[in-house]
Amino acid sequence: MRDKYIPLSVPNLKGNELKYVTDAIKTEWVSTGGAYVNEFEKNIAEYVHVKGAVSCQNGTSGLHVALLLTGITPEDAVIVPTLTFIAAVNPVRYIGAEPIFMDCDDSLCMDPMKLNKFCAEECTFESDKLIDKKTGKHVKAVLAVHVFGNMADMVSIRNIADRYHLKVIEDATEALGTYYTQGDFIGKYAGTIGDVGVYSFNGNKIITTGGGGMIVSDNEEYLRRAKHLTTQAKSDELYYIHDEIGYNYRMTNLQAAMGIAQLEQLEEFIRIKTENYWLYRQGTDNLEGIKLLPVREGIRSNHWFYALDCAQYGWKRDELIQYLAEHRIQSRPIWGLIHSQKPYEGARTYQIEKAEQYWSRVVNLPCSTNLGREDVLEVLKCIREM
Repeated sequence: MRDKYIPLSVPNLKGNELKYVTDAIKTEWVSTGGAYVNEFEKNIAEYVHVKGAVSCQNGTSGLHVALLLTGITPEDAVIVPTLTFIAAVNPVRYIGAEPIFMDCDDSLCMDPMKLNKFCAEECTFESDKLIDKKTGKHVKAVLAVHVFGNMADMVSIRNIADRYHLKVIEDATEALGTYYTQGDFIGKYAGTIGDVGVYSFNGNKIITTGGGGMIVSDNEEYLRRAKHLTTQAKSDELYYIHDEIGYNYRMTNLQAAMGIAQLEQLEEFIRIKTENYWLYRQGTDNLEGIKLLPVREGIRSNHWFYALDCAQYGWKRDELIQYLAEHRIQSRPIWGLIHSQKPYEGARTYQIEKAEQYWSRVVNLPCSTNLGREDVLEVLKCIREM
């Protein structure tokens, strides 16, 4: 039995985190006010090249606000992926709108060909509105998730959305630092191509504030309203006058202090993630029966999570996960498909096939940014010996 435990994904806090958080404590600005919040918003906006950013408590709250910004109501429907974490879709139901579940392509992100086919064949487009013929709902937006740091096909998704007057919300909670290196959106970061983008700084993300998230956009009115909604919708801060329902979604100064230190290290984290990805890739390329899934061509991925495709080639997903666990190596299957979860029984779905195949086959391997070369080689050794 190995002595060392290799976790799936844990934070890397070896930068200026303690220094900045200690300074925030010394200033006694520890709640949702403080200079670090404003600075972190500014630094994120500058990093991904957008007009502005608004902090929030987590990626889920950011997506909730993004849906409100884009005008989603209980009378509307939103096209969403089924292969993602459930927190990406739950905000649609927070508002009372209906999700329409879409299949994935081989990137594990939303399949734009099926998206286009659904809009063209299952809907009518009249008076600038896309109406689902089956439910009568106004399909108002598409929520694209960049799974595991890969980039969804935003060129196709954006073109489809523009054709049918759909708002585009990007769940880039797993993809901070991913950007196009060629094509129509060269230089554009995940989260900045749609109308609104959202990042997460949960403990397992590529940078973390413990919790926390960020809303980004080039739409200045969206940014103004996002700030308004996340700070309880005060129209008069002195007399506590509120002009609509707001939310206590603002990030704390302590979280932001930590986030600034993490953002300083992001490019180094991506370098390590990329190096380890290729080490895994080289170590599995010659193994019969398994394959490390590639990223989409023409992007610089942050390589947040590594996805090993096994069952298609004769391996069994659950047996591999159990075998690794017995050797003190943490791995996991991908999320249970959302359309099959109890809260979404009977929800509208469209031609979900590939997502079910990948759900049964994919295993996530250890991917922390403090994972050393020797750790990756140990994981590969264990896989080879199974």
